[in-house]
Amino acid sequence: MRPTIAFFGELLVRLSPPDKLLLRSARTLDLAVGGAEANVAIGLASLGHTTRMISRLPANPLGDMARSVLMGAGVDCTHVVQAEGRMGLYFLTPGAGLRASEVVYDRAGSVFARATEADFDWDTVFAGATHLLMSGITPALGPDSSRLAIAAARAAKDRGLTLIFDGNYRALLWQAWDSDPRGVLCELVGLADMMFGNHRDIALLLATSFASDGEDRRREAAAALFAAFPNLKHLASTARHVEAADRHLLSARVETPDAVAQTEEIAVSGIVDRIGAGDAFAAGVLHGLLRNPDDIDGAAESGLALTALKHSLPGDASLFGQGDIDAFLSGQFDVRR
Repeated sequence: MRPTIAFFGELLVRLSPPDKLLLRSARTLDLAVGGAEANVAIGLASLGHTTRMISRLPANPLGDMARSVLMGAGVDCTHVVQAEGRMGLYFLTPGAGLRASEVVYDRAGSVFARATEADFDWDTVFAGATHLLMSGITPALGPDSSRLAIAAARAAKDRGLTLIFDGNYRALLWQAWDSDPRGVLCELVGLADMMFGNHRDIALLLATSFASDGEDRRREAAAALFAAFPNLKHLASTARHVEAADRHLLSARVETPDAVAQTEEIAVSGIVDRIGAGDAFAAGVLHGLLRNPDDIDGAAESGLALTALKHSLPGDASLFGQGDIDAFLSGQFDVRR
């Protein structure tokens, strides 16, 4: 059966100054549609997979626009409902040289953040789906969203879906309310079959630290994670060393309880837009595993290729196909004619 990957999370409108201006001095703003789960959905749809978004948008032109962007990318939006309320926004000041990028959120009280379990019929939204991807952003939005995320994860598992959890820890969102991030995230990871996250995410989950460094620390953290959450079959992560806003060093890693796939470190220079690069990595890894579940080396290479390519593309989502991945992995960096 051809897999159908469902995605549950919030869609956002991103507003950013052109030409790397500071937000406070900008007089015009460029607009893009994003959201962690939606970015992965678009990335996988661009690679030919069947993807389905489950979300809530405002019943206004902003909501219409966001929905049309996903549909235009090939994502099934049958279960993206529209209701009265506001769109979540975020403002990005792009980095340049030694100046880091900066994000300001304006998403409190969005139509998605006010959703409850009563707004979703799990039998309907998960019908025919084989996988569900969620992130740690949804439960960080508030107590209602936290309960909703857990309900969605349980409903997916009850219906036999493979659950993929992307850590995406956002401290500022959790700190905005009386939250228990470790307790909530542990419950979600305990249900998951695969996790995207690094040693810092694992340290948060297990309330511990890891004394080793580099690859040894990553393997020590992964071993602890697999021991604590025996349902997990895969862990995927990147290592990023930022030399400047437009030059990063990247490597990728996919692990199982018994094996590790680690790529070489590559330099990504002339960065156009790093937002959504982690979501592109997730799409690349999942693309590799969906093609061959036993080839974790191929999944790591595919994830590295897609995240590196995303740095060259404005906007939040990867729009690259298999030919782009093949060209990258074979070193074809000259003009293709």
